[in-house]
Amino acid sequence: VQLQESGPGLVKPSQALSLTCTASGGSNTTTYYNWSWIRQPPGKGLGWMGPIAYSGSTYYSPALKSRTSISRDTSNNQFSLQLSSVTPENTVVYYCARVVAGWGQGGVPCGYEYDYWGQGTQVTVSS
Repeated sequence: VQLQESGPGLVKPSQALSLTCTASGGSNTTTYYNWSWIRQPPGKGLGWMGPIAYSGSTYYSPALKSRTSISRDTSNNQFSLQLSSVTPENTVVYYCARVVAGWGQGGVPCGYEYDYWGQGTQVTVSS
């Protein structure tokens, strides 16, 4: 399975960021697996933004929940990320990945494990 992120590398503050991840190497892969977007700020660790399940259901990181939307286009084996009202703090590398496991506490997701990753795409928020 190969994953490739695409989208603009520069977004102005207060605008919406939109990225797409295209999966290849298998038929209807976005239908049968769970997928996620992950972010990595400069010099910091990875942080999950939210998975989209094979059923189409989503769960967003509480820190970004109000501004995040993840959707999928199974006919094109793609899933997308939209982050509204971006600020310079959203200047990070965004990765898409396939989810193989998740864990939580008290029914609340805490983290995920991934097996396939995209190469990552740098998005800069600047006027």
